[in-house]
Amino acid sequence: MATTGLKKRLGLVDLTLLGIGSMIGSGWLYAALNSSGYAGANTGWAWILGAVIVLLIGLVYAELSSAIPRAGGFVRYPNYSHGNIVGFVIGVSSLLAYTSTAGVEVEAVRQYAVYWWPALGNPDGSPTGLGFVVQIGLLVLFFLLNYWSVSFFGRVNTIITTFKFIVPLLAIVTLLMYFHAPNLDVPPPPPGGAHGVFTSLTGAGIVFAYLGFRQAVDFASEAKNPQRNVPLAIGIAIAVSFVIYIALQYAFMGAVPANLLSQHGWDGLKQVFQSPYADLARSLGITWLINLILIDAVISPARTGNIYLAGASRVLFAWARNGHLFKIFGEVDAKSGVPRGALWLSLLLAIAWTLPSEFQVWGGLIGAVTSATVFTYMPGPVTLGAFRRHLPTMQRPFRLPLSALLSPLAFVASTLLIYWSGWSVNEILIPILIVAWVAYAIFGKKNAQFTRDLSCAWWLLAYYIVLLALSALGTFGGSGAIGAPLDMILIVAASLICYFWGVKASLKTPDITEEEDESELAAGKTSGKYVSQ
Repeated sequence: MATTGLKKRLGLVDLTLLGIGSMIGSGWLYAALNSSGYAGANTGWAWILGAVIVLLIGLVYAELSSAIPRAGGFVRYPNYSHGNIVGFVIGVSSLLAYTSTAGVEVEAVRQYAVYWWPALGNPDGSPTGLGFVVQIGLLVLFFLLNYWSVSFFGRVNTIITTFKFIVPLLAIVTLLMYFHAPNLDVPPPPPGGAHGVFTSLTGAGIVFAYLGFRQAVDFASEAKNPQRNVPLAIGIAIAVSFVIYIALQYAFMGAVPANLLSQHGWDGLKQVFQSPYADLARSLGITWLINLILIDAVISPARTGNIYLAGASRVLFAWARNGHLFKIFGEVDAKSGVPRGALWLSLLLAIAWTLPSEFQVWGGLIGAVTSATVFTYMPGPVTLGAFRRHLPTMQRPFRLPLSALLSPLAFVASTLLIYWSGWSVNEILIPILIVAWVAYAIFGKKNAQFTRDLSCAWWLLAYYIVLLALSALGTFGGSGAIGAPLDMILIVAASLICYFWGVKASLKTPDITEEEDESELAAGKTSGKYVSQ
């Protein structure tokens, strides 16, 4: 028997640990080394800037999800505020981001498992045939863990996330005992400076490491008291992860042996440390830490991949509820409370990302996954602005302070992250989204709402086109025809224009559909009373 309502079984601790469990995944194992190669000692500013940007975005979604708790809310909110074309395109970017992340994490598990099972990998780090089988087997295992029930999923996550805390904390304490302050005076390779800080946000996996905050939003429909717990979970998860990451960064940099650093420099260490923390522990002769890190290097990415596979199923569920997929993907198994049809599709798509391609190692997809994810977040501030404009009396258990300032600032910050990911990423992703927009405009169902949806979506097409052009001509992998800082000034200006255009173009009566089994909405306690049929 299937239903369309998700069961509310996740408390504040579960939601918070979902976020932290997603953040403390493969990111902590690689980001410190990669960011050092871009920004040297200045990489601390990248961690701070990344936390601030992600917190801004998170607070936007804290207001949206506390007022309208929905599974896969990132996909559904733009549909509510701007109609089907915008909702469909954001669904495409979200689909790319979620399903690829699960694949990235199993690649990380397989790469570290090579230490015990060399037959899983080739000398260049790519998987062997057996390695592909193991990666697919892990995804099937994640599928089974999620298949049984939401409460089982939450209990397993809580137990494993507790262990995931222990290893990074032990690594911090141990490596600080070998801290060598002069290491921080070694400069990064050119260009370094601000450019290195900005590039490391996406290129080194810093923002990727923070993106797990979204799990609280994705599971909002399954949360107990989501109006209180979702915002709290977002803030706590980002704060805790920031403290851990900044401590790991400087513990790592300070513990690198001076002779290796002087010989190779920060950027050259990538050739020496294939597995950064394990190789660093080996160079320091800390055998017990090597083994502990290698164990955690399998468990942490595996748990994160498990969470993202579950999150992908909620996105597909939300896409189906928006009317963009077959109805079977928008149904929930009554006994387990899991959208099993969407979970099956998530498994197949995640497997597709692990098949032979140019992205066969952890670092190959980080920039693309980060950018695709931020494309998913980008419309949130516009939706918030639209709801503040058209639904001023809607109950908002959490209200974003200074939203007239912070909402457009979150939109600008999202756009800068996409720009900083570089032309090599944007030349692939943005055309896909443009094609999705045009395809839906041409082939989408021409019902009575089509003209309305089209008028609400022009701002998004203009945004993609302008961003693509500026990325091609700018200084982050582009031709450099538009130099710094003019390129970022133009990005900020274009972002603000598109933000206010998007808010103005939104539906005057947001099309917020009521969930059948959400009693709070049915009782009119939140935005369910603003349904437009």
